[in-house]
Amino acid sequence: MPLMTFTKEQFQTAIWLLLGIALVLLLIILGPVLMPFVTGAILAYMLNPLVDRLCKVKFGKRSIPRSLGALIAMLLLLASILALVLIVLPVVQNEIPLLQEQIPKFLDQLHDYLEPKLLEYNIHVKLDSAGIKDLITTRLAESGQKIATGVLESVKVGGTAVLGLIANILLIPMVLFYLLLDWHAIINRLHLFIPRRWVGKTTDLIKETDDLLAQYLRGQLLVMLVLAGYYSSALTLAGFSVALPVGILTGLLVFIPYIGFGFGLCLAIIGAILQFDAMHGLLLVAIIYGIGQVMEGFYLTPRLVGERIGLPPLAVIFALLAFGQLFGFIGILLALPASAITSVAFKHLRALYYKSTFYNAS
Repeated sequence: MPLMTFTKEQFQTAIWLLLGIALVLLLIILGPVLMPFVTGAILAYMLNPLVDRLCKVKFGKRSIPRSLGALIAMLLLLASILALVLIVLPVVQNEIPLLQEQIPKFLDQLHDYLEPKLLEYNIHVKLDSAGIKDLITTRLAESGQKIATGVLESVKVGGTAVLGLIANILLIPMVLFYLLLDWHAIINRLHLFIPRRWVGKTTDLIKETDDLLAQYLRGQLLVMLVLAGYYSSALTLAGFSVALPVGILTGLLVFIPYIGFGFGLCLAIIGAILQFDAMHGLLLVAIIYGIGQVMEGFYLTPRLVGERIGLPPLAVIFALLAFGQLFGFIGILLALPASAITSVAFKHLRALYYKSTFYNAS
C-alpha cells in the first residue's frame, strides 16, 4: 500500500490549522483574563464610528486629533452611565426610608388578606412584622450561624475575586482608549494576516457581518426607546409617583436580559408598596410588567432585532437560551450579535453546500 504524500502547500496548511486550533484553546484557557479586553473591544467597535466622525470635525485648518476624539467618546459613554445612576439614586434614597415605615403596614395587610384563605387548608402562618421577626430570630438563627461560618471561611477567596474584578473593571477604560486610538491600524494588521487568496471573500463576509451588527444595535436601541415610553406611560396612567424614572430605567436596561427587567420590576414593586394601601398596587405592577415582558419577548425583540439580523422569532428565543446556558450572563448579552455572525457564515456555507458535488450527485 503506497504511503500518502503531502505537498508543501498541504503541509503548510495543516501547520497553520494546528496553530489556529492551539490559539483557540489558549484563548479558552485565558478566558477570565480576557474579560476586560473583550469588553473593551466590544465598546471600541460601538464607539469607533463616533470617533471617526469627531476626527472629521475641523476647527480652521485643523481637525480633532484621534486621541482627543477617543477621549470625548469615552466621556460621553461615562456620562450616559452616570445619567442612569443619577436616575436611580434619587428614587432609591427617597424610597428606602419610606419603605422602612411602610413594610410593617404592608405585612399586616398581606396577613389580613391571606390568613382566612390559609386557615381553610389548616396552614397557620403569621406574616405581620412580629411574626417575621420571630421567624428570623428563632427559626433562622442556626441557619444564619452556619451561613456566617461559611462566609468567614471563604472571605479570603471572595476577597481575592473582588480584587480581581475591580482590577478588570479599572483596566477596561485603558484597553478601550488604546483600541480606539489604534483601531484602524489594528484592523489593517488583521487584514494582512488573511491568506491572499481568501482576502476578497473574507472582506465581503466581514462587511456583511458589520452591516448586520449595525442593524442589531439600531434595532436594540429602538426596542429600548419603545419600552421606556411604554413603561413610563403605563405607570403614569396607573398613578405611580415614580413612573418616569422607573419606566425610563426599565426600558433602557432591557439590553441586559432578565437583570434589567428584574431591577425595574423591583423598583416598581417598592413604589407600589409605598404609594398604595391595598393590594391593587401590586396587581397593577404585575399587569403592566407582564404585558411589557410579553410585548418585548414575543414582538419587539423578534421583530425589531431578529428581523434586522435575519433571524426568525424562534431562532432569537433559542439563541438567548442556548448562549445563556453555554456562557452564562456574558452569553446572554452576546447571544444575538453572535447569532448574527453565525447566520452570515451559515448562509455562505449553505450556498457552498448547494453547489457541492456531494449535494448535486445523483
